[in-house]
Amino acid sequence: MERQDVLRAIHLAGLPVPVDADFEVTGTDPLLASPHRLAEGAAVARLLTGLAANQMWATKTGRRQHLRVDARHAAAALTSFAHVQFLDRDRTPPVDRRRNLRFTRIVAAAGGRHVQLHGSFHDGPQILDELGLGDEASAEDIDVAVSRRDAFELQEAFIRRAICGGVVLSPQEWSVHPQAAALSGWPLVRITRIGDAAPEPLPDGERPASGVRVLDLTRVLAGPTCAKTLAEHGADVLHITAAHLGATGPFDVETGIGKRQAEVDLDQEDGREAMADLIRGADVFSQGFRLGTLARRGLSPERLAELRPGIVYVSENCYGHAGPWSARPGWEQLAQAATGMSWTEGAADPAGVPRLAPAAVNDYSTGFLAAYGAMVALARRAVEGGSWHVQTSLSQTAMWYQSLGRVDRPDQSELGDLSAFMAEMDTPHYGRVRYLAPALSMSETPPGWDLPPAPNGTHPPEWAVRAGGRPD
Repeated sequence: MERQDVLRAIHLAGLPVPVDADFEVTGTDPLLASPHRLAEGAAVARLLTGLAANQMWATKTGRRQHLRVDARHAAAALTSFAHVQFLDRDRTPPVDRRRNLRFTRIVAAAGGRHVQLHGSFHDGPQILDELGLGDEASAEDIDVAVSRRDAFELQEAFIRRAICGGVVLSPQEWSVHPQAAALSGWPLVRITRIGDAAPEPLPDGERPASGVRVLDLTRVLAGPTCAKTLAEHGADVLHITAAHLGATGPFDVETGIGKRQAEVDLDQEDGREAMADLIRGADVFSQGFRLGTLARRGLSPERLAELRPGIVYVSENCYGHAGPWSARPGWEQLAQAATGMSWTEGAADPAGVPRLAPAAVNDYSTGFLAAYGAMVALARRAVEGGSWHVQTSLSQTAMWYQSLGRVDRPDQSELGDLSAFMAEMDTPHYGRVRYLAPALSMSETPPGWDLPPAPNGTHPPEWAVRAGGRPD
């Protein structure tokens, strides 16, 4: 990419443009079979994480680094989970079989419109109930039932039930939608000060985020990617889940690299006390629940700023943090459907049927952007103090990708051999694992992960001792 194209993409994101930064981005689209500039957008998202890490490093040391991103590597990172290989086949992790792919599809409704269904972790039974079907219904049964429903009427039924699902809109329809209007003027990453606190110097260490403590309360894929990206710069990441939540196989392994895994039950008093203790020792609190869910448990940004002055609170959701759809549940596929991305993907096909982009483009990119925001906030906290709230959403990311323009001849795309971008590590639980290395190079502090992935609940819910033996 030309430098001016990179700077233009950052400007379109509504973020500060680094006029004098030392960076290069190699490669251009098309690199994936899509009319959208997926590789270039991914490369800029990864560059932004490098710029933020570089600012942290400069704050600590006064030195800045040369940054480099390969667009082909960045494009591969949009399907990072697909590149995980378990070299000891008898140690492949189990997959949560409750996830049923008969629900998560684009389906034709009445009148030539289409609906994106999504079973989420537990929405399948309600989808079937709304369609008048039993638990044993096949994908074909679902197709027939949806074909008899008006797409917008069905969407309203999903909204009433507070479950996933929505109409595949055109870019023009989304541009006049009240939710799009509510997000108008928002930067791609919103960073706001939510409380007062004294400045906190960044912890000592040999990497930009060394000693930074990150509480990761997220699942598949954007939120976990945020914390994993902080870990690649040296952060101490503690991923929190609960015993009743199922594993998601390669997703958990891929986004669990570089993290410790603990369980805390927030429905129990001792679990709530353990969480409060962890928050008091944290620097970053990252969560991806629908709007209001954690606030009802006393874990809102404002409450955490009181409990731990100086906290950086990161929120990721599907449709954005303002507007009539802000509290709706959603995933990668729903963001593509709502914002016009799936419509445009289908328009590039001779059949003209809406389809998904060939990558988890919004999930991974939103995770990178959230990590960028967290590191920007940490650098600000070091200089001016304060507690900070970082907000990102899958739909805003989809809108940004579409603002980058279209690709000619997307059918000519090919990633090619990715072996140069792969790395391997031995793990106690999964044997030897091959995975995609970070799609970012830094001249002085190369990004990378120190800890192997581990199953949920492997580690105690407590912070590691900071470098130098300091417990806090």
